[in-house]
Amino acid sequence: MALILVVEDDRSINELIVRNLKLAGHSHLQAFNGNGAVKAVAENSVDLILLDIGLPGMDGFEVIERIPPTSVIFITARGKLDDRLNGLSLGADDYIVKPFEMLELLARVEAVLRRTMKNATSFKLGGTTVDLISRSVAVNGEKIDLSTKEFELLEVLIKNRNIALSRENS
Repeated sequence: MALILVVEDDRSINELIVRNLKLAGHSHLQAFNGNGAVKAVAENSVDLILLDIGLPGMDGFEVIERIPPTSVIFITARGKLDDRLNGLSLGADDYIVKPFEMLELLARVEAVLRRTMKNATSFKLGGTTVDLISRSVAVNGEKIDLSTKEFELLEVLIKNRNIALSRENS
């Protein structure tokens, strides 16, 4: 699924977020300060950054100004209107104030990813790779043959991941 950078200096919160992202099928990177976040973005192609503002060294507002345009959700204890407006005006896609509900965070992550990854041409989870352009599936490098209907069903499930679907929706 997506590669998500979690930038949070509180190690227990960072680990909690990472565990839940893994359960949702996402890959992750971790940074515990602003400089680490800038370095991680420079070295990796991340799909989304979950970014605290109150970081050691360089705060989250400085981080977002020093990285190329990337989807960002601020997760911070700073809930004043000025801070929220500043974060959103700097280009953040969303702003969540601590304490937060993990299910809400995961829903907001999925909402941002749906908007920003609409044109994704492949999907990877574990050892499985699905190429939506060539309509091929491989598990641990071994090609899997699917019928047209099977592939179409798989594609619907991938494009609507983490959404409950009924027969009428598909």
